[in-house]
Amino acid sequence: MIRTATAHDVAEIRTMIRELAAYERAVEQARASEEQLREALFGEDPAAFVLIVEDDATGETVGFALWFPRFSTWTGTRGMHLEDLYVRPHARGGGHGKALLAALAAICERRGYERFEWWVLAWNEPTIDFYKSLGVDLLDEWTVCRLTGEPLKALAAQAPPVVTRSPAS
Repeated sequence: MIRTATAHDVAEIRTMIRELAAYERAVEQARASEEQLREALFGEDPAAFVLIVEDDATGETVGFALWFPRFSTWTGTRGMHLEDLYVRPHARGGGHGKALLAALAAICERRGYERFEWWVLAWNEPTIDFYKSLGVDLLDEWTVCRLTGEPLKALAAQAPPVVTRSPAS
């Protein structure tokens, strides 16, 4: 069963995020607290949304997908960015990942999103093969850029003032 997450799922979502981070060899980077996740996912202005997949036979939570809207200046339309897709190891191969992706694709179709995009680690060959079996295009000509920590602070310190104008201006 696929369902939308609720605030009651936050602890389980955080646990799965940490499991995913361990799989991706970066558990020390998964620092989000339950409070941060609760606010980000279920606060007044949600930053992202989550689908939960439960095993039909046991009702156990076996995976999740966390996504948020994007915007393309080229198409003039919104799209979807899938930040995390995770299925617990013992449940892999049971169709849960494909079901999550299909549910997300259906959200894209309903909302008129023209693009559904995500990243995959280059060393994760089993997942890449799975994505290829679905007809996913791997965009090898793009490089992900990330600015964090001191370089982010240093660049921000160089920012000129931004003027906010009212709609009547």
